[in-house]
Amino acid sequence: MRLDKLLANKGYGSRKDVKGLIKKKNVTVNDQVVKDSSFHVDLEKDVVKVNHEIVYYREYIYVMLNKPSGYVSATADDREKTVIDLLPAEYRLFNPFPVGRLDKDTEGLLLITNDGQLGHQLTSPKKAAEKTYYADIRGHVTEDDIEQFRLGVQLDDGYIARPAKLKILRAGNMSQVYVTITEGKFHQVKRMFEAVGKKVVYLKRIQMGNIMLDDNLEPGDFRELEDTEVESLKKSRSKK
Repeated sequence: MRLDKLLANKGYGSRKDVKGLIKKKNVTVNDQVVKDSSFHVDLEKDVVKVNHEIVYYREYIYVMLNKPSGYVSATADDREKTVIDLLPAEYRLFNPFPVGRLDKDTEGLLLITNDGQLGHQLTSPKKAAEKTYYADIRGHVTEDDIEQFRLGVQLDDGYIARPAKLKILRAGNMSQVYVTITEGKFHQVKRMFEAVGKKVVYLKRIQMGNIMLDDNLEPGDFRELEDTEVESLKKSRSKK
């Protein structure tokens, strides 16, 4: 990685600011002063220091966010607040993005990273990573609905959704359920219930792959994933 990019990502200022640091001989690589801002650094081997302090760098960040209602799953938006706005500046320096999306009014587990390969793995239809939601449903959810979800519900545009798992927690005029899907069509869970004559009034994602939403996170709170959680995500596959 270029030295100026590394230092800019670590919060030492813009590329222009970093060039100034380098010109003033305040930056060393392996204890040798480097004067070229385009110098390439081996992140695995080289030791970079600014004013004699070691710069600890990591290539990727992995964040679990408990998304609150009212935020859109995007990196930027001219009119709406985005989930990236919930992160402090030191995380935004990594240019992270949400993995998949949750609707503006949907809450719960959202993974945010700058690891494009992992993001693709978790959202690619071919990978079919499982996503589980808790939902409040207006309407009496029945065993027939479980069977329809298992076979694949036909959505309003004619698309037949992949088989999904539906578990009834409480049945009645206002039902409570868990639903697990392996794809992410636009408003998919809401449209699936509409297809069986019911309406989602509250939706919260609680699991993605093997990662459960941390109960200690209030809406809007986040924490970094532990190494074991990252490895678990990378191994995530749908359960056949």
